[in-house]
Amino acid sequence: MLTKLSDHIQKQLPFVAYRKPNETHTKLVFQKDDHLHKVSDFTESGFVFAPFDNTKQIILIPFDEVLQGELETLEIDKTTTETLNPSAEARQKHIQLVQKGVETIQSSTIEKIVLSRKEEIASETNPLVLFERLRIQYPTAFVYLWFHPKVGMWAGATPETLLKATGNTVTTMSLAGTRRFKENVTVAWNQKEITEQQIVTDYIVNRLQNVTTNISVSEAKTHQAGSLVHLCSMISGRMPSSVNIGDIVTKLHPTPAICGFPTEAAKSFILKEEAYDRTFYTGYLGELNLREETSRNRNRKNQENSAYRTVRNNSELYVNLRCMQLTHNKRILYIGGGITKDSNPESEWQETLAKSEIMKRVL
Repeated sequence: MLTKLSDHIQKQLPFVAYRKPNETHTKLVFQKDDHLHKVSDFTESGFVFAPFDNTKQIILIPFDEVLQGELETLEIDKTTTETLNPSAEARQKHIQLVQKGVETIQSSTIEKIVLSRKEEIASETNPLVLFERLRIQYPTAFVYLWFHPKVGMWAGATPETLLKATGNTVTTMSLAGTRRFKENVTVAWNQKEITEQQIVTDYIVNRLQNVTTNISVSEAKTHQAGSLVHLCSMISGRMPSSVNIGDIVTKLHPTPAICGFPTEAAKSFILKEEAYDRTFYTGYLGELNLREETSRNRNRKNQENSAYRTVRNNSELYVNLRCMQLTHNKRILYIGGGITKDSNPESEWQETLAKSEIMKRVL
């Protein structure tokens, strides 16, 4: 599998390698040519890669060839990248941005804005080495290495599910609040973090009401993601036959967890004030309409003759957090955090530093 993956990179053909949370095997999806496929109505089947800005095109790598199994271990590259602390100018710019966000929230109907920054690091570490380090260090995350010659290369280890659809059952999560993980320490979440997470939960439930039935919400619990912990609730429902996966994705993306609330007002502030293009950071990625056959038995007394097959489309999409863009000699990290009326700009800067360690650790 590793040889074929290396060969695909050499030929500059589209592919994605990924490992789902808490699994050991890796999936490889190879595209046979370099055509740029795009999603038009969510009836397509393949691995999707979507930008933050939901008015822009969603990229699709079709399931031309799919391999699955244990990926051979590489000889780990012993070289490391020197990751310097961000400049004083970068710190000042982000603090000013957060301060402007807080002032906007305090003087408007906006309750939350997710603000981010990017950080460029000089590095030529082999992408396959980075992917292996991500797999080893973040076993509970969705880990991936994605490439299209007409778009670029990205890698990440995201803790957040946007949506899982198995047949007509759909599940998503409400994730917000960030703390450093400390062994054997129970997290005491403050009111700012509880409020932030509840905003996300209420938004998702409200958005799902017209496209799903039987909605249920779990109690908010602490969720570990590598060296960080978050507040998390699971939300599930049933998808009527008149609804397709695209209807639900369109309702959910972008969520308050990566954009803010109300969504359109927060998004407008982000596009105007962040002063850079997020591209695929805080977009989403994953399997779209992966066909799965299952065998069942109508009559247990006569199992040999009563087996029948059912085919269903499963989708599993993740929010593109804890990610980096890979160029020939740079690794561009994207980091952000949720801002409310009570946010402290210096604390928010420190939170981005903590989050950046997730990706710096593999460099």
